[in-house]
Amino acid sequence: MDQNVERASRLDTTALSDALDRLGIPGQCLGIKPLDPRFRLTGRAFTILYGPAGVPPGTVGDFIDDIAEGTVIVIDNGGRENATVWGDILTMVAHRRKIAGTVIDGACRDTNLAREIGYPIFSRSYSMRTGKDRVQVEAFNGPVNIGDARVLAGDILRGDGDGVIAIPQAHENDVLTIAEEIDGIEEKIRRAVLDGMTLTEARKQFRYHQLQSKTR
Repeated sequence: MDQNVERASRLDTTALSDALDRLGIPGQCLGIKPLDPRFRLTGRAFTILYGPAGVPPGTVGDFIDDIAEGTVIVIDNGGRENATVWGDILTMVAHRRKIAGTVIDGACRDTNLAREIGYPIFSRSYSMRTGKDRVQVEAFNGPVNIGDARVLAGDILRGDGDGVIAIPQAHENDVLTIAEEIDGIEEKIRRAVLDGMTLTEARKQFRYHQLQSKTR
C-alpha cells in the first residue's frame, strides 16, 4: 500500500490546492475537468508527451499493456482540442487493468463508455476527431505540462468534481500534511457554526483567511 496515495485519496482537491498555495507550488491543473462530476482518481503518474505528427506520421502509442495497476495515465497533448488521444479501446483496457484513471491536457473521445463503466477521465475537452496521423507520441515518463502544472513521472495526481491536482513527489509529505491540517480546521469551523457560533466568529477563531497564505 502506498501510504501517501492513500492519504491523498482522503482529501478533496480544494484542501490540496490551498496547501499548494501555502507552499508556493503551482500544482493546480487548471482547465482540466472530469467527464462526470462523480469521477474520482488518485495515483502516481505515468506521463506521455504528444506532439504534431511527422511525415510519415508516428503512432499514438501502444503503451497500455505496460501500465501498472493503480497508476494515473497523464497525457500532455499541448492542450490540443483538434486531435483526440484517448478513446473507447483504451478506456476498456485501462478499466480491466485497474488503472486509476486518465488525465489529458487535450481531448478524448468515446465518452459514453467511460461514463457507463465509471472509468475516470479528466480532460480539457472531447470530440469525435481522431489523433491518428495528426499527433504522435514523443516521450514516455518525462516532464509534462497539464493545465499549467508541471507533472513528473511518480507525482501523485488527485482528481474530483472540481478538477485535478498534481502533487510533486519531492514535496508530497509537506503538501499532504498541510492539506490534512486545512481539512481538519475547516471541519472545526463547520462544527462550530452548527453549535451556534457565527461564521465570522468561527473563521476568526480558526484563522480561516490565513489557511492558504504562503509560508515560503
